[in-house]
Amino acid sequence: MFRTALRNVLAHKARLLMTVLAVMLGVAFVSGTLVFTDTVGEAYKNKSAKSFDHVSVAIHSEGGSGPARDKHGKEPEEEPRLTDALLKKIEALPGAESATGSISGFTALADKKGKLAGEGWGSVGSNFQPGKDGKDPRYTFTEGRPPRAADEIAIDSRTAGRTGYTVGETARLSTDGPVKQQKITGIFGTDDGMVSAGGTLVIFDNATAMKLFAKTGEYNEITVKAKPGTSEADLKSAVEKILPKDTSAVTGRTLADDQNRMIARETSAMGQALLYFAGIALFVGIFIIANTFTMLVAQRTKELALMRAVGASRRQITRSVLLEALIVGLVAAVTGFVLGLGIAVGMRSALNGIGASLPDGPLIVAPSTVLTALLVGVLVTMLAAWLPGRRAAKIPPVAAMNSVHAVPTTRSLVVRNTIGSIITALGMGLTFWGVSVGKDGKMLMAGGALFMVIGVIVLTPLLARPVISAATPLLNRFGIAGKLARENSLRNPRRTAATASALMIGLTLITAMTVMATSLHSAIDKMAAGSLKADYTISMADFTPLSPEVRSGLDKLPEVEATSPMRSTYAESDGSSVTLVGVDPKSIDKLLSFDFTGGSAAGMARGGVLIDSKLAAGRGLKTGDKLPVTFRDDSTARLEVSGVYKSNEMLNGVIVPTDVVDKHLEKVADDQVLVKMKGGASDKAEDRIVKALGENPAIKIQDRQDISDQIAQAINLMLNVMYGLLAMAVLIAVLGVVNTLAMSVFERKHEIGMLRAIGLDRSRVKRMVRLESVVISLFGAVLGIGLGIFLAWAGGTSAAKSIATYSMEIPYGRIAIFLLLAALVGVLAALWPARRAARLNALEAIKAE
Repeated sequence: MFRTALRNVLAHKARLLMTVLAVMLGVAFVSGTLVFTDTVGEAYKNKSAKSFDHVSVAIHSEGGSGPARDKHGKEPEEEPRLTDALLKKIEALPGAESATGSISGFTALADKKGKLAGEGWGSVGSNFQPGKDGKDPRYTFTEGRPPRAADEIAIDSRTAGRTGYTVGETARLSTDGPVKQQKITGIFGTDDGMVSAGGTLVIFDNATAMKLFAKTGEYNEITVKAKPGTSEADLKSAVEKILPKDTSAVTGRTLADDQNRMIARETSAMGQALLYFAGIALFVGIFIIANTFTMLVAQRTKELALMRAVGASRRQITRSVLLEALIVGLVAAVTGFVLGLGIAVGMRSALNGIGASLPDGPLIVAPSTVLTALLVGVLVTMLAAWLPGRRAAKIPPVAAMNSVHAVPTTRSLVVRNTIGSIITALGMGLTFWGVSVGKDGKMLMAGGALFMVIGVIVLTPLLARPVISAATPLLNRFGIAGKLARENSLRNPRRTAATASALMIGLTLITAMTVMATSLHSAIDKMAAGSLKADYTISMADFTPLSPEVRSGLDKLPEVEATSPMRSTYAESDGSSVTLVGVDPKSIDKLLSFDFTGGSAAGMARGGVLIDSKLAAGRGLKTGDKLPVTFRDDSTARLEVSGVYKSNEMLNGVIVPTDVVDKHLEKVADDQVLVKMKGGASDKAEDRIVKALGENPAIKIQDRQDISDQIAQAINLMLNVMYGLLAMAVLIAVLGVVNTLAMSVFERKHEIGMLRAIGLDRSRVKRMVRLESVVISLFGAVLGIGLGIFLAWAGGTSAAKSIATYSMEIPYGRIAIFLLLAALVGVLAALWPARRAARLNALEAIKAE
């Protein structure tokens, strides 16, 4: 039987090509993911190990809860721990070669246009502390020299390349105060992860950095390098003997091991996410494999019958088909693994191209990756070929001798439709159950979605006739070619269903994500428009507190109509924490839009507070009631509720007058300032605000559209990544359409010859095959889009319970694009099969069996 299987594979190698390609792409995705994650993980470990080359022992301040606050809510002054004096004592230890103190803080560097040069969360300033050799092991200078004076800085090479700054130029920056003009004395390379992710790193001389970032004259960390011959453990023991209270020492090896474990967790999580999409691609490939072997079995009915007649058992026939699948799977797995190596290299290059800055390193190919690729390729192919193999074994020899093609019995279709209906009903039931449960029903909805997809796949042959028949008026416009295309599509519903299902899976996921992303973006727009009357929100780029002077400066502008700070703190109320947000009661009604269910903001002028509806419902509070609170300084108050409003992600908590919270704050500072301009938001108005704030790059100025766009950018990025990851599944589905049409043309060679003989010219033969391909592709697209919209509705209904402004919005423009792309896929997939059909010799085709 092995020789028979090998002969059959060689005899039908052209027809098995698409199956090999489908499995190969799936295996390539799996092996590429494994090689990529192993390679990146190892590169990061090597980079991490290199960054700890100069660290034998690291000392940190443990901090902790600290001393109790006094009655004014202030913490007592603490003695600095990691001081310069301690640094010198450590450096003087017999086993220490050098010691370096590190300190850092927020530093906003402006580019040449005055805008923040990096991401706010990654805008960092640090110190340069030279050792005995005049160098700091953390930085490698490529140009210029380190900073030596208070008005000098050095910047990392990535920031220099992005901003165009060179040595000798002057740059503007701010830490937590006024804008400063600093001279750039050097450009350096660094392994800092923040810089790789798009941040900026500015270094000052040690004395300047201590003044800017170390209010208590304390380093964040001290690292020590051991002398040759001194072990890390011995140095750690010596360091611990001179450490002050509440500090700890750890060896460089321990730090490196912790870092490696973190890297392993992160790369594993990334690998798992990629493997989910590889699994989807392989699942789609199963349909192509099953379709191919089903058609091969049907086309070899007489051959299989002859084998049964001369003594082959059913088990041998099934084994023969599975052996063919084994050979195909091995070939596909080997080629897929080789292609996966290319994908791994390509993924790293692509991510570096968009600024990911992955570290360099050799390609890591683990033995487990090779074994996984081979097993996945072989097992998936054999699993998909098992059912066709069983069907082949069940064909009675005499019946098979009398028929060229095996036709599915009515009973088998009834059984399939019954099973499909049960699975679909179960999926819908779980989905509706999950929707009714809400946040806790995510797993129910996920299970329901899975069962629904499987159920619809099983029911696809039943759905094929009504859906495709609905396109009859459109197809009739193409004359006989259109009529034949429709009939060919419906001739074998199972084959059409398997081909369309492959495309349906990808479009179901794409449509569901697109609808939910569009609806979420719209909800955020409504939320911003509904909650904010203010034209601008002013905050620090790194979300640290703003000085109250910012608001004072804005109030002096004649263009400003109203301003209010937002100062938040926490308090205890009836055993649970509540957020108090201090605002100006005189102007807040002009800046925020409250959807009141009771009361109004007018009572705030008399010391009243506004509470959100969730807190009111949970505590049974209404307008006029008292809310008892205990502040952080242990003082208490009973706040009168003057209004109850509906909360959302942008507006929630207890809104109180600023004088209620100010006396309980250790330092009065604003989270943000709301600004309303007399003429509304405009470029001119924003320019006036920028100039009033000294063109400070540390301060972020956003209007309502900026807030919406910032969130939309994150949503679109996620959506585009999903599109890219699902592209492999769609590509495999396209190969399925090509495969089905090509094998269908071979199967109908005699029929096509007869059509040519009675007058159907080559152009109409091509049109017939192309239309058949478009019909199958659009059938899969319609099912996928319909199912995707339903799943988006289910997920959105659950989301609406936590996002008040959420409502499902169908992006009809994108849906139309999906349908057009599906039609284009059908046209492209039919190019080769249509050309092959049109070039058939009519007389030879008529003679073919």
